[in-house]
Amino acid sequence: MTFSAKEKDRLKATYGPWALLTGASSGIGMELAERLAEAGLNLVMVARRKHILEDLKSRWQQTYGVKILCIEADLAREDDLQRIYAETSQLDLGLFVAAAGFGSGGNFLETEIKNEVNMIEINCSAVLKMTHHYGKVFSEEKRGGIILFSSLLAFQGTPYSANYAATKAYIQSLAEGIRIELAPFGVDVLSAAPGPVHSGFAAEADMKMNAALTPGQVGIPILKALGRRGTVFPAFLTKFLTGSLSIMPRWAKVRVMKLIMGGMTAHQMEEKMVSSV
Repeated sequence: MTFSAKEKDRLKATYGPWALLTGASSGIGMELAERLAEAGLNLVMVARRKHILEDLKSRWQQTYGVKILCIEADLAREDDLQRIYAETSQLDLGLFVAAAGFGSGGNFLETEIKNEVNMIEINCSAVLKMTHHYGKVFSEEKRGGIILFSSLLAFQGTPYSANYAATKAYIQSLAEGIRIELAPFGVDVLSAAPGPVHSGFAAEADMKMNAALTPGQVGIPILKALGRRGTVFPAFLTKFLTGSLSIMPRWAKVRVMKLIMGGMTAHQMEEKMVSSV
């Protein structure tokens, strides 16, 4: 999908001059950060790996001529969230993109519960807190945009990725609700619900994905949807999968997802069987 000069100008005029992105060191977060820099927005990039952020900063400032502030932070830590708020308090922010998050795959009872609770902290609690904070900032300014990340998995229970899917269902519901509430204040809210994407998620969740999108295929469709709709299913593969599932009752979708996710995590069971021999 092309990124026209008209679309770049719209993003800069409506949501500039500064955009804040979490999860900006990889995957979709990195892709969105670069596309926003290409559109001329200054960036606040937040991630745990500051050395990657600094490398991107040196390259993108030279390429796109924008200002970039890098913040190393663990979003599960309240003091890190407060530091982000403090470091951005004097900037004219017009866009918040909550792209940080992670998932897990496999049998629910065999997951590490500390990891699952931390997933809720990052995928839900941190997003809630930051959305609440910047939602207030934008509402007072009577302008702004918020992009939250749902998933194709958010619309039904998903065996072998149950907790991750549940965190995304929370985000989808949150985005739909606050979109209506914030609209009178001139604040646009978008839920991005991509299908499988090669973004580092699969490796962290120990899943094997065959057909999947690249971050480059979903970034521009997400940005184009901001201010125009409430939920976007970016790229053809996402639309195809969403359409295929939409004709089924919810119980059937759960069973289809069991087959899909079972295939992605089958190697975990095989490895455990080998290791037990």
